[in-house]
This record gives sequence, C-alpha cells and structure tokens, in this order.
Amino acid sequence: MRRTVFNEDHEAFRETLRAFIEAEVVPVYDEWFAAGQAPREFYYKLAELGVFGIRVDEEYGGAGIDSYKFEAVLYEETARAGVTFGGSGVHVLLGLPYIKMLATDEQKKRYLPKFVSGEEMWAIAMTEPGTGSDLAGMKTTAKLSEDGTHYVLNGAKTFITGGVHADRMIVCARTAAPTAEDRRHGISLFVVDTKAEGYSVGRKLDKLGLRTSDTAELAFVDVKVPVEDLLGEENKGFYYLGHNLASERWGIAYGAYAQAKAAVRFAKQYVQERTVFGQPVAHFQNTKFELAACQAEVDAAEAVADRATEALDAGELTPAEAASAKLFCTEVAHRVIDRCLQLHGGYGFMNEYPIARLYADNRVNRIYGGTSEIMKTIIAKDMGL
Repeated sequence: MRRTVFNEDHEAFRETLRAFIEAEVVPVYDEWFAAGQAPREFYYKLAELGVFGIRVDEEYGGAGIDSYKFEAVLYEETARAGVTFGGSGVHVLLGLPYIKMLATDEQKKRYLPKFVSGEEMWAIAMTEPGTGSDLAGMKTTAKLSEDGTHYVLNGAKTFITGGVHADRMIVCARTAAPTAEDRRHGISLFVVDTKAEGYSVGRKLDKLGLRTSDTAELAFVDVKVPVEDLLGEENKGFYYLGHNLASERWGIAYGAYAQAKAAVRFAKQYVQERTVFGQPVAHFQNTKFELAACQAEVDAAEAVADRATEALDAGELTPAEAASAKLFCTEVAHRVIDRCLQLHGGYGFMNEYPIARLYADNRVNRIYGGTSEIMKTIIAKDMGL
C-alpha cells in the first residue's frame, strides 16, 4: 500500500539519517550497549545533523518546521538499524513541547539556542518512588522563599530517562497541597539546572532493555530554583502534563510500530539465510505463515501510526486517540517481535542479534507513558463507560 504521510523532504532526511547511522552509530553501538549509555559527545553530532532543531523556531537556531514527521522518520531508521540514540529522544519529544507551550519569550531566548546546539540536554522528572502512573500522588515539594526570589525544591524522582546526561531537568513538584475536590491541584513545573547545589543523580538504573539510554534516580535537597525558571503558571502542572502526554504517547506508538516493522525485516533476512534440514528456514510453510501474519499486523499498525501522526501535526490528536494508538501499536509490536524472535530459534536469544535487543527494548512500551491498563481506562472513559 502506498503511504502518503511523507514527502520528498522527509525521504531526503531519511537518506541522510541512514548514512549517519551507518557511519556514526553502528560501528560503536556494541560499546554503547556495554557501557549502558551513549557518550555525551554523540549528542553534539546529532545537534550538528540538525535533529534537535527541526521543530524549533528559526530565531532560536532551529529549522522552524512545525511537524513530527521527521521524528517519525528517525524512529523508523533507528529501528531499521537495530540501534537507539540514547536519551536524545526525551530531549526532543518530551522536553521541547513544554518549552514551546509554556516558556516566556525571555525563557525561550535563554533555553532554546543551547537546546538546539546540544550544549544543554533536557529531560523531565515526573515519576517518584511509590507513585508510578499516579502523578497526582507526587510528594516532591517546591516552596517559595520568604523574599520571593526562588523556590526551594525537596524530594526524589526515579525512572528518569536521560537523567545522567541532562543539563536541564523539568521537575514536577508540589507548590500547594491537593484539595478535597481535586487531588491533582497544586503541581507546578520548574526548569532546574542539574549543576545546582543539592541536586544529585543517584543510581544509573540497570534496565532490561534500552541499554544505551541512561535512566537514573534523582534527589533534591534544598535546591534553589530561581522564580524565573518556573515554567507556566503555578499549580497548573497537572494540566500541562496531560496536554503533552498525547505527543509522548504518539512517540511511543510510532516507535513500537517501527520496531515491529524492523523485526519482520530482521526475521525475513534470517530465515532466508539460515539452513536447517537441508533447506532455508524460509521454505517451510510455518515460516511463511508466521511472517505473513506478522506483516499483516505491521500493515495495520502502520495505518494507525500514520493516522495519529497526521492528527498530531494538525493539532487534533485527542488524549483518547493517542491512548488508542499507543495501546494498539505496542500490543502489535509485542506479538510481532516475539514471533520474529521465535523464528530465529536459539540465536534469537543472543544479544549479538538485533532481534534480541529489540525484544528487550520493546517491553517497556506497554509500561512507560502510561501502562496499557491506563490506556484502556482512558479509552473506556472516552466511550462513556
């Protein structure tokens, strides 16, 4: 089926990106995997490629293209090569929407040029130990000082992707107690300098998958945050988080679809080359049926992912539609990647094969950004149930 989501500019970017991955990532990816993170210097290379500035206005050093389709190409090409770009996805997909939506002109002048150049990497700290998807239950506090010049931040966060390399962290904290009517009230967002006194990075977490993406625990002990670094209005943080979750969930959905598509590619190549009982594995009827079924699921996921992309670019992707896309694409990827690994036999369990890494990387898609169970709750509510 002919796709209409991409144009010539996107395909030119794809060619450039594919060459970049082959030259700069594939040869050293095993080293990143062993180290548990991509090197900080790599992000400067991404910045030079223009990856960080695509959706940033030209006055701040970006390309001024208000579209997520270039990021969609990035998801497809990294999955195709069996690699990831470390924590850079959080920088663009999660950090940038908050700056664009909430930052004042003065803040944008301070934040965005260094964002685009890679001089300052961004991440966001929502999740806390013991709260998980229940963001309204967060305990981290930010209290305004008596002289009104700064907030004092105290608390802890966990599962923070990009937390090791981040130079600027968007921290969600309570500036007021929840009310009896609304436990989501009282959350605010702050842009925190990770070099500030009292800010500390704890353990770099040892994850099942996404091994090249640094994920950490954070702690804040009397961290002073200038009032100039409050992002948006006080106590409206939960609303802001909910607004931007649609784009985050789109990213997870699209990434999952791209992983499923890559899994079929890896499996097809493997079964054509692998010989058992005197013939290629691809010649067995079971192999053909399994891959055909997987391809049909990938085709369906592609249609869902493309539709969500068009809606996101048009500013029309609703929370329920984003939840539906995430639920469908991540569940498809789960089934397809598992079946493609099975076709690899014992070799599919070896990390030297991309299907094994893809299997581990994919598992978190049904957890972060809201679990599959949370997605079903959102969809059911939208249905009036």
